[in-house]
Amino acid sequence: MNVITSFALAGATALGLMTGAASAQTVLTLNSWLPPSHPQVTQLMQPMAEDIERVTEGRVKVQILPAPLAPPPASFDLAKNGIADITYSVNGYTPGRFKTAVLGEMPFLGDSAETVSIGYWRTYEKMLKDANEYEGVKVLALFTHGPGAIFMKGGELTTPEAIAGKKVRVGSTLAHDLATGLGAVPVEGPSSKAYELLSQGIADGILFPFESVSFFNLIPLLDQGLEFPGGLYNTTMFIVMNQAKFDSLDPKDREAIETVIGEPLVRRAGKMWDTVDAAGRSAMEGKITLHKATAEEVEALKVKFQPMIDKRIAEVSTSGVDGAAAYEMLQAEIAKAAAE
Repeated sequence: MNVITSFALAGATALGLMTGAASAQTVLTLNSWLPPSHPQVTQLMQPMAEDIERVTEGRVKVQILPAPLAPPPASFDLAKNGIADITYSVNGYTPGRFKTAVLGEMPFLGDSAETVSIGYWRTYEKMLKDANEYEGVKVLALFTHGPGAIFMKGGELTTPEAIAGKKVRVGSTLAHDLATGLGAVPVEGPSSKAYELLSQGIADGILFPFESVSFFNLIPLLDQGLEFPGGLYNTTMFIVMNQAKFDSLDPKDREAIETVIGEPLVRRAGKMWDTVDAAGRSAMEGKITLHKATAEEVEALKVKFQPMIDKRIAEVSTSGVDGAAAYEMLQAEIAKAAAE
């Protein structure tokens, strides 16, 4: 009995030490709805998790969940309500909720996701934050994917007007407006549904960055592409954390985490998109015929789209932010980031 008692006491002591060690580490759950192999997971979320663990010396760990807890449009509320600690998604998946995000989705902002993302983040920090649209969460990053283009199956896509009458998948309300302005019929759907929409003939084409066409295996379903200097559009995205959970961390760990989120994380996101867009373009060689809109066509589209842009800027102003001033600042910050 004494031997058994001794083993039991030793086991209890070891378990107590293990429990104490476990309790000293905070594990944050990260809800992820993209495929685990998507570059936004492998080259952004995973490195972010590693950075957080590194700068907190292992006291804070991020666990990326193996399956999503809800569809992409519910991601923000998962974090706000504390169901998951960290989430990411596309602002445009919940139309009308993030009015200021449309500024980062405007046409012809720039040819680099990195510079556009940095300009967008700095504008958020200086002006857009005042709209308080991300109440209840700690904003870790706001960024955009690479310049959006048009891709179609069948026909010639040598001019923007070629999509008139075609069903085109879009992922945001602004992209919806732009497609409508070109005479297309917008088809709503998250990026993860793109293959289904095209393969089943629900959509004839898609507004997408180069990376996404390749990653979601759409190249066999498409044969024409039309790109635009500065990008036809962008898509803005967020990474957020439950505010109460962030506030519950040790002040030393919060301070450490601040060094790897915000602009450093935004810059990483933009660089990632630029890199994978280049790879996506290469994957299309010999399979998709690419055309490029002329400078004259772009100037004509700027005139055509101006009423839509003015309308969106006015909507931004209803959030308590000077929309026109913020749009002007965004363009200046993008130019500044490009010069850097």
